[in-house]
Amino acid sequence: MTQENRYPVLIIFVTLWFSGCDSEPASEVVPEREAEQASEIRHGYADNNGVSIHYAEMGEGPLLVMIHGFPDYWYSWRHQMAGLKDGYRVVAIDQRGYNLSDQPEGVENYDMRLLVSDVAAVVRHLGEEKATIVGHDWGGVVAWNVAFYAPQIVDKLIILNLPHPNGMAQAMRNNPDALAGTTYAKVFREGGPDDPGVFFGYPMTAQTLSGWVTDAEARPKYIEAFERSDFTAMLNYYKQNYPDIWSGDDINWPTAPSVAVPTLVFHGLDDTALHSDGLNNTWDWIDKDLTLVTVPGAGHFVQQDAAELVTTTMRSWLDARPD
Repeated sequence: MTQENRYPVLIIFVTLWFSGCDSEPASEVVPEREAEQASEIRHGYADNNGVSIHYAEMGEGPLLVMIHGFPDYWYSWRHQMAGLKDGYRVVAIDQRGYNLSDQPEGVENYDMRLLVSDVAAVVRHLGEEKATIVGHDWGGVVAWNVAFYAPQIVDKLIILNLPHPNGMAQAMRNNPDALAGTTYAKVFREGGPDDPGVFFGYPMTAQTLSGWVTDAEARPKYIEAFERSDFTAMLNYYKQNYPDIWSGDDINWPTAPSVAVPTLVFHGLDDTALHSDGLNNTWDWIDKDLTLVTVPGAGHFVQQDAAELVTTTMRSWLDARPD
């Protein structure tokens, strides 16, 4: 990509001080408001060659499909759904293996091609040709790959705490801290759900998997969702798709292509697993305009840690790029 045909890059550095923020914290839930929101949610299922993918839907307008990561489920996007519903049709899916979606057996059933096709099946099921694809963590991996290999269904792309794969590989090669942060993935690739310390030194249970959830009202919902989920399936994402980057002299990570749609990237800078160095040179792999928002004080689950900032930024960014 030459300098002449490169689109503008907008990089925003946001200082977020939660203790002094005037907005309502993401962890504070007003029961009446949550009950009202729940009554507006429409649930459905899309079929992908016999695999049923559950989704929750709010609002009307241009379609957004939101993809959660590990360990999570559609409810991760509740703040964004509420904030975008008056102008957009917001659909949050349960990825296969999670909550109310099907949980096929076999590591091969979690291949990236199938995860991408799940998203395409949801878009088709909803009667649309294209959507803005939004992904966090493993949902971010899937979203990048939808943009790489199914670009015909992607209108715009929004990624949260999952750098472009080329940036991740670059950071691991150049920064020992970035490589050290991948130890958990090696454990997940090699371990099983019954191993007593597989999940950051703990067993995989609904309670331990939901330990990251700081919202006291949301945590019981997460426990229920994880009780319905398949822990083996969760690990299969890593076993089938995460490259073996530890056995050779170089980081053996396949080179990924560029993206040809407008892209918005958020990154909570307190993420200890996905180093912010992976954001470097993102603009070299985006052939349209790129907006990069870094959030000090927010961790890996930036859509919840900095819910209002993420939601309002998404809204203004989307509104500035109408179809």
